[in-house]
Amino acid sequence: MRRDDLGARPDWQDKAGEAGFTFHHIGGELYWDESHAYAFSLEEIEAGLETPAEELHALCREAVDHVLASEEMLDRLAIPPEHRDLVATSWQAGDPELYGRMDFAFDGTGPAKLLEYNADTPTTLYETSGFQWDWLEDMIGAGRLPEGADQFNGLFEALVARFAALFARDEDLHFAAFADAPEDYATVETLAWAAREAGLGAHFTDIRKIGISETGQFTDAEDRVIGTLFKLYPWEDMLRDDFADAIAGAQCRFLEPPWKAILSNKGILPVLWRMFPGHPSLLPAVFEGEDTADLGPDIVSKPLFSREGAGVRLSVGGRDEASPDTQYDAHPRILQAYGPLPRFGEDHVVCGVWMVGETAAGLGLRADRSRITQDTSRFVPHYIDPR
Repeated sequence: MRRDDLGARPDWQDKAGEAGFTFHHIGGELYWDESHAYAFSLEEIEAGLETPAEELHALCREAVDHVLASEEMLDRLAIPPEHRDLVATSWQAGDPELYGRMDFAFDGTGPAKLLEYNADTPTTLYETSGFQWDWLEDMIGAGRLPEGADQFNGLFEALVARFAALFARDEDLHFAAFADAPEDYATVETLAWAAREAGLGAHFTDIRKIGISETGQFTDAEDRVIGTLFKLYPWEDMLRDDFADAIAGAQCRFLEPPWKAILSNKGILPVLWRMFPGHPSLLPAVFEGEDTADLGPDIVSKPLFSREGAGVRLSVGGRDEASPDTQYDAHPRILQAYGPLPRFGEDHVVCGVWMVGETAAGLGLRADRSRITQDTSRFVPHYIDPR
C-alpha cells in the first residue's frame, strides 16, 4: 500500500456535475480528493482485506446467534425489551441482508484490524461504486495509470446480483432516506439503480412522509402500500420511534432486516472479542466498566450508537482527542484497544471494505488529519497496481 501523488483530472468537477455528484465538497471543504490515490497489490487486496472481511462477517453471524440467546447481551447492547421478539424472529426466519461496510486499520503489511462494522446504514456507496470507477477509467485512458490497473470494485454488479437473488422480477421496492441529505439520497439512488438493473421496480420516498394505513401497513407519500422497504435510517432509532409498535404487524420486508440492530451496534465489538479472543483481525474490546487489562495503555471509547466518528474519544500516548460531535454522548459505551491508522504525510487512512450479502465486493478509503474518521473526512480513490 502506498500513496501516489498523481494529481487531479483537470475537469473532475465538471465530470462530477454531469454525474450528479453534488457533495464533492462538504461545508466548503474538499470531500472527494483525487489529488492523490492509494495503490495496492492484488495480494494486499485479496489476502489482506477481502479474506479477513469475509471471515469476520461469518464470525459476526455467529455473534448474532450468541447475543440473541442471552438476555445479558441484549441488555448490554441496549436492544429495547419490547422489540427483542421482532429482532429474534427476523434472525430465526433467515431474513436476508443486503450490504454493509467493515472499516479496517490496514497498511498493507500486518493483519487488518477491524475498527467497526457499519452493518445497517453505511454511506459512501455512490462514490465507491461509481465515481471512483470513472476516475480509474479516465486515468488509464489518459495514460496516467498503467494498462491493466484495476480496482477492488465489483460493488455495483454485486448489488445487482443480490437484488436479483432476493426478489422476483418486477417486484416493487421502496427506498427511503431524508431527501434533503445529498449523500443519503445518493446512497439510496445507487441502490435503486441496482434494483432496476435487476429488473425490479424502485420508488424513492422521503422517510418523513411514510405513513400507516388503516390496516396497519406502511404507505408512501402517494398512499402506495410499502411491501419491501430499504431505509437509510438506523434500527436503534426505528425501535425507539413513535411508530415502532407498528413494525411487527406492518407486513413489510425490511432491508436491512431487524436482526442487523445487533451487528450495527458497537457492542458487537466486545462480543466478538469475548467469543474469539486473540483473532488476528480483532482489537481487544470490552464494555465500559469491565476490566481493561487486555486493552493496553492506548484506548478508544465509542458510544454503542454513533455514526461517522461521532462521540469517539481517544487516549493515546497520554494525550486525549475527541470528536467535536457529542450527540451520542449519553449512550452506553464500549472501550477498544487503539488500532493506529496508517499515516501517509499528514493523513490517517481507513480502509472500508464493502460486503454484499456475505461477500466482500469493494473498497473505499477515507483520509483525515485527525485520527478520528468523521463525516467530513475526505474520500480518496485507490487502484490495484499490476506491476
